[in-house]
Amino acid sequence: MKIVFLGTPQIAVPSLQSFIDKQDIEVLAVITQPDRPSGRGKKLNPPPVKVLAQENNLDVYQPLSIKKDEELIKKIKDMQPDVFITVAFGQILSQEVLDIPRLGVINLHASLLPKYRGPNPIQWAIVNGDKVTGVTTMLSAIGVDEGPMLIKKEIEIDSNMNSEQLAYKIADIGPQVLYDSIIGLNDKSITPEPQNHDEATYAKKLKKDDSHINWSENALTIHNKIRGMYPWPGTYALMGNLQIKIIESEVKNEENIKKADPGEIFDIIKSGIEIATGHEILVVKRVQPPGKKVMDAVSWCNGARINTGDKFH
Repeated sequence: MKIVFLGTPQIAVPSLQSFIDKQDIEVLAVITQPDRPSGRGKKLNPPPVKVLAQENNLDVYQPLSIKKDEELIKKIKDMQPDVFITVAFGQILSQEVLDIPRLGVINLHASLLPKYRGPNPIQWAIVNGDKVTGVTTMLSAIGVDEGPMLIKKEIEIDSNMNSEQLAYKIADIGPQVLYDSIIGLNDKSITPEPQNHDEATYAKKLKKDDSHINWSENALTIHNKIRGMYPWPGTYALMGNLQIKIIESEVKNEENIKKADPGEIFDIIKSGIEIATGHEILVVKRVQPPGKKVMDAVSWCNGARINTGDKFH
């Protein structure tokens, strides 16, 4: 089976590696996003998928927009691939591109479709407090994540799991699901199943504007937001004029018996700082002050002379 692999971030790397390792799969080329500036020096850095591809001497293409790159489209057509595999590629494919491979374009989506179509399904599953999510392979179509489904596999979400940890789980199971989808589609043991569009929900793109914590919400809602938005876009609260990133938390199933205001530090204990919310107590365990590394919350309180009764806002 001859494939062209389209992917960009770290979550796509295990899938590409698995196809490189398989004797019955030939990776004809890898298509990924252009190098992007990052870090303080804004140095151009290659996507993780590109790094792996180059380490294995694969041809790599980095179009600004694949659907507008006529020269690349012609090259891919000349390769006569059996299937395209897309994993967090980050660009919309045109119908012309979708029609190139013999079997179509198989996409690995990080949700149980038709739930959480769109760019941030991993984060929103956690933010919304879901106990179960999963992955779905589907045949890509013009509509966003609307194509017929091939295989679904569920993943349980632990109550303290963050989006980075969930992404690792998805990256681990994705390769086998993709491989089984290719084989099943080719030998016709899998019949693509249309999605029920009436049941579809959309996982909108998260922005930094979504990061501010509202302490009037209940502790569980805030906890889900903290773990769902880690590591990006992250969450923060203000202490005075300082923006403190909240890295890790847990819910303490205890009512606010002292009637502290939302955002007020209720107590400082060994495991973290207890903060009053609209309902129950949130224990903040790790934070990151401006310009400093991530640290445990108690150490931050001691160094910054934060005391019980001080208030986040």
